[in-house]
Amino acid sequence: QVQLVESGGGLVQAGGSLRLSCAASGSIFRINTMGWYRQAPGKQRESVAIITRSGSTNYADSVKGRFTISRDNAKNTMYLQMNSLKPEDTAVYYCNALMEVPVVLDAWGQGTQVTVSS
Repeated sequence: QVQLVESGGGLVQAGGSLRLSCAASGSIFRINTMGWYRQAPGKQRESVAIITRSGSTNYADSVKGRFTISRDNAKNTMYLQMNSLKPEDTAVYYCNALMEVPVVLDAWGQGTQVTVSS
């Protein structure tokens, strides 16, 4: 069974940092694009950052210059380094991966809570 497991969320003061991890496990042939999404209470889920298998990245304007997405293909793991956190970054953060198992699977993690206090 293929699954994505996020970790690293928590409570931090404004201006602080957190590092999220997303580990994929199971019978996986290949992981292509991966991404981090977030959903704040009462709001729609939004894209935070995307990374292709080759390492190309794309960020939401709201996190550019503060967040850094990366991945380790050998470990089937993705990271999100979040610096200069703001209260508006408070949300549940979800990991997403488009993978071949070998059929194409669009997988989601269960989410990890990030709370930034002012």
